[in-house]
Amino acid sequence: MFSFLKKKQSKNIRIVGTDQELLINDVAITFPTNYETLVTVFGEPSRTSKTKLSKSPVICWDAEGVYGSCGSYSHIYGFSLIFSKNHDLDLIPENNFSGSIIINNEEVQFDNFSKIEHPTYLVDKLTYKDKEEPYALSFRTNLDYKKEIPKDKYILQKQTEPHIEFIDFGFKLAVIEELMYTQEVLHPKFELYEFVEWYTKRKIDIEEEGYEPIAEVTQFFNDLQIPKHMAPLLTEIYQDGGNDVYMNLLRFGSGSEDYWDIKSAADVKNFPNLKKATLCYAEDTVYDEMIAMGIDAESL
Repeated sequence: MFSFLKKKQSKNIRIVGTDQELLINDVAITFPTNYETLVTVFGEPSRTSKTKLSKSPVICWDAEGVYGSCGSYSHIYGFSLIFSKNHDLDLIPENNFSGSIIINNEEVQFDNFSKIEHPTYLVDKLTYKDKEEPYALSFRTNLDYKKEIPKDKYILQKQTEPHIEFIDFGFKLAVIEELMYTQEVLHPKFELYEFVEWYTKRKIDIEEEGYEPIAEVTQFFNDLQIPKHMAPLLTEIYQDGGNDVYMNLLRFGSGSEDYWDIKSAADVKNFPNLKKATLCYAEDTVYDEMIAMGIDAESL
């Protein structure tokens, strides 16, 4: 009885790393990974929140002792396993990690662990500020490993087939979120850090410029054409400050910006199967316009 008071039991986690791959419970992990993959291996997270400084989402698995900070739920560059309370962090799992870690056929013990560097990922200890004792192991992408980006990846070719002409940029972004990041049928799939590495006309410094929309990034989404044959695929739009499209447009956004507010529902006419809209970036009149068009429109 009173089962609802019981703490969630930790999931048995086994991490195996080799020079070729990283496996969690036999699921191959490549960085950047994504939210859905981490849920597959660690289960549903206990909570998500945002850091006070960068407003980046933090995902916590309290029972498992796992957490990750990410700029975008579709591009997560690492996760950490808690082994000690020797830190003053707020957004941190309640329990320590209790699973097993095997690296190159040897079981890892936290107290005698040294940094491991692989071609595509790094495993290292994390130490809080001036404290000597580490508090976690971090698994993250190896930034020295450069995956070749096709030279034409972000060059937008003019569509040879009919494409949708948008009136409202905010509405277009909501459509892109669904087709590019949820359904993954609209290409190229835009990733901010990759785009910055690919871009050669000037050096874009995300740490310096990421607090405001970056002109070249905004222009990419402006110029991106959506073919008309994809219109029937759109049945729902869902706006949230943590949507991938917004996190790529504004790396250090707070979620309260109004850059991408939908000001008109006129573009709805292009999407005959759109039945539901959950909005957080939209003017009040847009809800009434959509409802009048037979769409179940509500505020997030």
